[in-house]
Parts: sequence; C-alpha cells; structure tokens
Amino acid sequence: MSAPRSEASAARVDCYKEFRFKVKWDGRYVAGFSKMSTLKPSTGAVTHQGTGTTRSYPGVPGQPNYDPITLEHGFTYDVDFTQWANKVWDYPPSRQLHSNVSLHDFREDIAIELFNEAGEKVLAYNVFRCWVSEFQTLPELDAAGNATAIRTLTLQNEGWERAESIPAPSA
Repeated sequence: MSAPRSEASAARVDCYKEFRFKVKWDGRYVAGFSKMSTLKPSTGAVTHQGTGTTRSYPGVPGQPNYDPITLEHGFTYDVDFTQWANKVWDYPPSRQLHSNVSLHDFREDIAIELFNEAGEKVLAYNVFRCWVSEFQTLPELDAAGNATAIRTLTLQNEGWERAESIPAPSA
C-alpha cells in the first residue's frame, strides 16, 4: 500500500536532483559518495517445449537477477570499506581450514537515500546482503593532474525494496 501523498508533493512539477543522495552503511552515513550505478533487476523467461513439436512456447518468469551496484567516493582515511572487502579476500578456498577468519558478517545491508532541495528524505531503498566483489583501493595517480582521488566499490546484492515508511515531503 502506498503512502498518502501531500498536496505539495502532488503539485510538484520538477524532478528530484540525482546528486542529492546518501548511502547508509552499518547504521551511519558514509561520507563522500559522488556516484552510484543504477538499481536494475532483470528476469529471464522460462520457455517450454510443446508436446510432439520442436516449437517452444513462452512460459513463466524465471529467477530474478540483481545487477551489481558500483559506488564511487573520494579517497579518505576511513578504513571500514577496506576491512569489509578483506573479509571476503582473506578467506580464499585454499585457506578454508584456518579458523581465525570468519565470513559470518561479510554480507551487509545498506540504504540508499534521495533528498530534495530542502534536505528532506524523499525516497529510500534498502539493499540486502551486499558483499564486496571489487574494490579499487587506490586510483591512478598523476602528479601533474589536479583531480580528486576516487575509490570504486562494486557490491553484489540479493535485491532491494523501496522503503515505504518515508512520509511525503512538505515541499
């Protein structure tokens, strides 16, 4: 069931800005995220063969697939993402007999929140059971350049849902 809409939100004619977003991980906002890939599910079709014929017929929807999410943010001293990524990489199959490494918490839920110009949260998605599949810890460095150092984090996930508990914004 959708949340009731306020008159202000129903009369809104301009779209929300894509650069007004925050990522919440481990119960806190993660600073500096400047870019995020799309949330994109896909579902393949399961086809079946007709009896006594070589013709196939469209069947039912198959298993859903959730594309990885890529996040970019400015390089900071924060080591949380590095430690999270290392939980997966410190446990290769060749070391499965070692008991000093645990994978019980290598999956984390994150929240992606979109804000309006007034700073009110207008939309949020909860992304479930993410784990780091790729982590660019240090970007290409150029002593002659003046760009910001950006790190890239790719998260596999098991799906997401829109948080419907967010009240309609006042403006």
